[in-house]
Amino acid sequence: MASTGEAPSWADQWGAGGVGDDTVKNETKEKDNKKNKMANVKAAASTSLDKAKAAANVGAQKVKSGTTMGIKWVKNQYQKRTSK
Repeated sequence: MASTGEAPSWADQWGAGGVGDDTVKNETKEKDNKKNKMANVKAAASTSLDKAKAAANVGAQKVKSGTTMGIKWVKNQYQKRTSK
C-alpha cells in the first residue's frame, strides 16, 4: 500500500480485492461447486448404502433358509436312527 500521507495507487484501489474484482465471484462459484460435489457424494453413498443393505438382507435370508434346512436334515437323521 501507499506510505502515510499519500493516496493509494490505482493498482491498490482496483487490483486484487478492489472494486470490480472477480475473486469474490470465483469464491462463490467454488463454494457452489463444493456443495454440488458434496451432494453428489452423498447421493452416491446413499445408493451404495441401499445396495449394501439389500445384499445383507439377501445374505441373511440365505443363512436363515440354510439353517432351517440343516436343522431339518439333522432331525431327519436322528429320527432314522431312533426308529430302527
